[in-house]
Amino acid sequence: MTDSQESAAPSRPSLGVRIGRIAFLVVAGIVVVAVAAAFFVTWTIQRSFPQTEGSIELDGLSAEVTVQRDDRGIPTITADSTDDLFYAQGFVHAQDRFFEMDFRRHVTAGRVAEMFGESQAGTDAFLRTLGWRKVAEAEVEAMDDTTRGYYEAYADGVNAYLASRSGAELSLEYAVIGLQNPAYVPEPWEPADSVAWLKAMAWDLRGNIEDETERSLLAAELNEGAGADDATTDDMLATLYPDYPFDENPVIVPKISTVPTLGTDAEPAAFLSSETDGEMQQASTTVEWKETANVIEAASVLVGDVGEGIGSNSWVVSGDLTETGMPLLANDPHLGASLPSVWYQVQLKCSTVSEECPFDVGGFSFSGLPGIVIGHNQKVAWGFTNLTTDVTDFYIERVEGDQYWRDGALVPLEESTETIKVAGGDDIELTIRSTVHGPLISGLTDDFTAIADDPEPALGAEAVTPATSAPGSDDAEYAVSLRWTALDPGTAATAIFALSTAQDFDDFRYAASLFDVPAQNLIYADTEGNIGYQTPGRLPIRGAGDGWMPQPGWDSSYDWTGFIPFEELPVSYNPNSGYIVTANNAIVTDDYAYFLSRDWDYGYRAARIAHLIERRAAVALLTADDMREIQMDDEMWIGTQLTTALADVEVSGAGATEAVELLQGWDGQNTASSAAAAYANVLWSNLVQNIFAERAQPLPIDGQGRLFTVVSDMLADPSDPLWVNEQIDVDGMEQMLALSAEEAYDELAALQGTTVSRWNWGDLHAITLTSETLGSSGIAPIEALFNRGPFPVSGGASVVNATGWELGVSYATTTVPSMRMVVDLSDFDASTWNHLTGASGHAYNEHYTDQTADWAVGIQKPWAYSAKAVKAAAVDTLVLTPAG
Repeated sequence: MTDSQESAAPSRPSLGVRIGRIAFLVVAGIVVVAVAAAFFVTWTIQRSFPQTEGSIELDGLSAEVTVQRDDRGIPTITADSTDDLFYAQGFVHAQDRFFEMDFRRHVTAGRVAEMFGESQAGTDAFLRTLGWRKVAEAEVEAMDDTTRGYYEAYADGVNAYLASRSGAELSLEYAVIGLQNPAYVPEPWEPADSVAWLKAMAWDLRGNIEDETERSLLAAELNEGAGADDATTDDMLATLYPDYPFDENPVIVPKISTVPTLGTDAEPAAFLSSETDGEMQQASTTVEWKETANVIEAASVLVGDVGEGIGSNSWVVSGDLTETGMPLLANDPHLGASLPSVWYQVQLKCSTVSEECPFDVGGFSFSGLPGIVIGHNQKVAWGFTNLTTDVTDFYIERVEGDQYWRDGALVPLEESTETIKVAGGDDIELTIRSTVHGPLISGLTDDFTAIADDPEPALGAEAVTPATSAPGSDDAEYAVSLRWTALDPGTAATAIFALSTAQDFDDFRYAASLFDVPAQNLIYADTEGNIGYQTPGRLPIRGAGDGWMPQPGWDSSYDWTGFIPFEELPVSYNPNSGYIVTANNAIVTDDYAYFLSRDWDYGYRAARIAHLIERRAAVALLTADDMREIQMDDEMWIGTQLTTALADVEVSGAGATEAVELLQGWDGQNTASSAAAAYANVLWSNLVQNIFAERAQPLPIDGQGRLFTVVSDMLADPSDPLWVNEQIDVDGMEQMLALSAEEAYDELAALQGTTVSRWNWGDLHAITLTSETLGSSGIAPIEALFNRGPFPVSGGASVVNATGWELGVSYATTTVPSMRMVVDLSDFDASTWNHLTGASGHAYNEHYTDQTADWAVGIQKPWAYSAKAVKAAAVDTLVLTPAG
């Protein structure tokens, strides 16, 4: 090539330049795609956000309805009639939370596989067997016309929203589901969809099913041990599941109040007026107990409960003890963490309160359910905690073919068939079989099946044993049935509205008489200055057994014989103490005429709350700030016990020694920033696992409140044989404590470094808010769309600020005070509220998790209630108008 030719030819770019250009084009393409995807995702997300200003015309309304939202997106709905009020509540719930509502109704109906495919078919089979949806349909059918009208109006409002939108316009989740299941279209809402959610909450608060299952399986394992017999098995079960410590921790109702009976009329009977309170408290009562001496003052036993379990705190304080002279009512239900929060905050107001339109109520509802579950109206406030009574029993059934044995005779099993529809798969036919006790549930889960495979240890010595006395031929098999109050139609769906309109204690008790499932402790305060408590619920009266272990289904003497009459359930009205505390502790002592449970929470939370109330009241009159501070109390009772126990124990290694020294200056509070709290909890975890789990035959380590009691008793008895564990070469208490302290240091040093002063509990115990559907899909980009966190938190298992975690699994928070409220009966506008996430269920909406940061540190904010305050607080106002 000549010089001129060479100079004329276009120069060839170098390899590096060419790669650079390709890279630029690829990056540019990615940027273009990313920008386009961002615009698409942003558009998809935002088009599902609700309209909260202006006006919307809707078919089905009879008059205008005003929806005023404050700066947290919390709506106050005002309407002229109950039909319009609940119609609007359904519309607003659907605006903010329809996907949550849709998913929940598929869960309660056992139809999750229709949304998410074959992986959910097993869950559907179990839920269909329980039959929540059918029970809900029966409850709707049995409702009075007025209550059914509320549910129908609510459903009409939900369906009005569905008529205006579809697919991703309803929620981002539908855009994602559409990629896998494009044929899915939400069905119209029905009243039974609402009522069925109460069954799901009853399951969440079901009592001792896990304990009964665990004890049954443990009994079988213990009986397989060398030389085991019924006596040694019973002794070990008694050690691991001790009785409630009545001598240390309080009961809810130490003295049952005398109140007039409700009678059987639809309207409750009148109660004594407030002017006769003193005489009523001194009157003779049906049953009376002496309050445990020195419980409140004994600081060494005043903290904690089952943190990883489901529980709750509530208490009410008389105006005699408060700065305003009016009652204060506090409540914080402990439930599994969820995103969005299980609660939806809303106010429902009739523009003119009258007999025809009686609602002027605010508080926490469930999306999908009309009305208010916990809150206050213009005169009365109320709160809930789980009653913890035993309302579930397992029965071992002897089955032959399509029959089962009953009092020496074969009787037919009830059978029905269900079809489980599966997205992208074939239908599954399910046969459900039931006895007189309830559905057969063995074969659906491994644990229940294991009980049926080896039922003799579960039945124990007090019952006839299958080996010698169980009826039937060699072809007969064992199965497990479930007797549970929630599987019978009830009236809780009606009780919600009776609570919302209660004007005094007699109305409140009447509402409580309807609140059958789930059984809850109900506390009360009113603007006349009265406080009260009522045990509600459908609580069984048992025959030969107490339901602590499975019972022989072929012997009717073990059946339930009825339910405790409402008028004989514990009640307290204006007690002399000036306060009432419920925290899932025992309701009454064992002198009570009826058996209620052997599986109470162990009462440390209740004792701590009562102690703090008394300690503060001894110094000054109580304020709402005091109530909020008590809700955030972080003292870890077992941590202080371990601090004392380790004071004279030698540990190996400078790091472990320094860690143990942290405890000596610790205030016992599980604050997020505390290094000592981090070490105390890791120490507790290692100790429990070393004592119970790291054995040739592992023992259960769930229920930290239970283990508080077990380990506390062991600390008082160095000769307890459980201190010896050959599996880890430990032969006594001091060696067990030292090993656990050393292992705790090693574990925490690996997690947070060797500088002990830099450890902190909040990061170790942080909560990651996880969407219960797509947030756990296993697809990281999708999970990132819906999940939020982690957020550092204080508190812990078996602590008043009950942020629970799972021993042997993780220190991360799993159960939470799902909401917190302090109602000031002197000024409802000054009452304060907070819950775990926010009003919205739409990812990226400003109210998706806007309350979480405050929740983590215990900040509650006032919520306007009076019409003037609501108007002043309104940020957005939407007017719903009749179409045409």
